[in-house]
Amino acid sequence: MDGPAIITQVTNPKEDEGRALGAGEKASQCNVSLKKQRSRSILSSLFCCFRDYNVEAPPASSPSVLPPLVEENGGLQKPISNADFIVPVEIDGTIHQVYVLKRPHVDEFLQRMGQLFECVLFTASLAKYADPVADLLDRWGVFRARLFRESCVFHRGNYVKDLSRLGRELSKVIIVDNSPASYIFHPENAVPVQSWFDDMTDTELLDLIPFFEGLSREDDVYSMLHRLCNR
Repeated sequence: MDGPAIITQVTNPKEDEGRALGAGEKASQCNVSLKKQRSRSILSSLFCCFRDYNVEAPPASSPSVLPPLVEENGGLQKPISNADFIVPVEIDGTIHQVYVLKRPHVDEFLQRMGQLFECVLFTASLAKYADPVADLLDRWGVFRARLFRESCVFHRGNYVKDLSRLGRELSKVIIVDNSPASYIFHPENAVPVQSWFDDMTDTELLDLIPFFEGLSREDDVYSMLHRLCNR
């Protein structure tokens, strides 16, 4: 996993200080959320997206078909009437409407994480889709940097986020993700969360805030995560 760092320096126009939010080094099968995980995008842990089914997709036999817009390692769903915002994305000359529904408490979660950590968006989604969505989602400039599919490692059919290339000390890095395949190289640094679709009574992001407040005071993330796994 050796290689040049993806992030050598990051800048937040609204915040100059912070600590790292990403992931680590060894292996553990602890599930912090204690809920069933599904192989979907890290973006799905913050919001759910639906592509416009009225737009004709390229034929499956076409060699130029790109991987799914919305999901890192999952499928697409139909649009919804209560989307928080709609993002037009062009693929092969066709405009696709991506409907975005924010997970409950995501605004509060992001703002607090920005106060506690150096936050980096690391997603296996395409930049042409994920970048404009992040612009709309992150109104406070929480994400100091954004990494997309080209920064991932394609490993056994999945796009894996190799955290050793972030240029950060891994003992101070955490990855928050709902897809174990995404952090297969550094599972011991992962805080798993459940995939979210449309349950507006969901409180997982809100419930995680006290945990991260405690974690931000630790010198080594491994020790706290290990204690949590042993409970």
